[in-house]
Amino acid sequence: MMTKLNTSFSELKLMVLATALLLSFGLQSQSLKSSDASKQTDYKISLAQWSLHGAFNTGSLNPTDFPEIAASYGIYSIELVNSFYKTKANDMDYWKTFKQKCDEANVNVGLIMCDGLGHLGDADVQKRTKTVENHYAWVDIAKYLGAHSIRVNAAGTGSSDEVALHVIDGLTKLGKYGASKGINIIVENHGGYSSNGAWLANVMENVNMKNVGTLPDFGNFCITRDSNRNCLDEYDRYKGMTELMPFAKGVSAKSHDFDATGNDTKSDFFRMMAIVKESGYKGYIGIEYEGRELSEDEGIKATKALLENVFTKL
Repeated sequence: MMTKLNTSFSELKLMVLATALLLSFGLQSQSLKSSDASKQTDYKISLAQWSLHGAFNTGSLNPTDFPEIAASYGIYSIELVNSFYKTKANDMDYWKTFKQKCDEANVNVGLIMCDGLGHLGDADVQKRTKTVENHYAWVDIAKYLGAHSIRVNAAGTGSSDEVALHVIDGLTKLGKYGASKGINIIVENHGGYSSNGAWLANVMENVNMKNVGTLPDFGNFCITRDSNRNCLDEYDRYKGMTELMPFAKGVSAKSHDFDATGNDTKSDFFRMMAIVKESGYKGYIGIEYEGRELSEDEGIKATKALLENVFTKL
């Protein structure tokens, strides 16, 4: 009886020890998973509609289907381009249907990129005011769709100081309307003076509004181009990103062509994302593919794979 009892007690101790080890391993594994998950949520991928501009312009893809298209890539946040919806600025029935499509695809709208509405830095105050008002409808649409921002352009004619003053005025007025709707007004480095990081950062400092910020783009740092679209004056993209990230409410990962290892040939994505991380920004990184060697479909997939690889190494 004693031998049997001792054997059972020994087995019980082994079972208790094994259970403790398994429990400890499980807790450590869960902790690691939680840590990894937390790290992963620092950055998520969104899809800029411009990545498929060729297909939308030719009609091979329908802008109304963009939520479903994005979801097919495993991307669940989208960045709309207003030029694909020129006739829909005041058509809330259309946006009701669009929102339903977003809900069905489990996709959210992050922002709306606004072009062709005039110059926020126009020297003519009446034209500048009209430009501000032209953006109101898109602020309202952004609000309805649950977006956080509209992206605008800081353009105008005159010297850098003159345009800066006019842009500050235009952004301040539009920023007030955006604030009344809970929508951010964000400026992309998008050619001209706005592609000078120091210039745009100075504009942001002078506007000094919580809902007015930037959308730093990895690749849009060409200040002037010739008639063939060749860049004549390019601002240092890494310096520009560093200057614009303190005001960022979104990030655009512009990609072009890729080398044999899957890296973008124009921007060092690892270096860019290190700048993003250093700024303290956490949120969506938007794919904006503009290459020519790969199709739009292949380019989106290549950019997504590159970003995912970079995220794991940050």
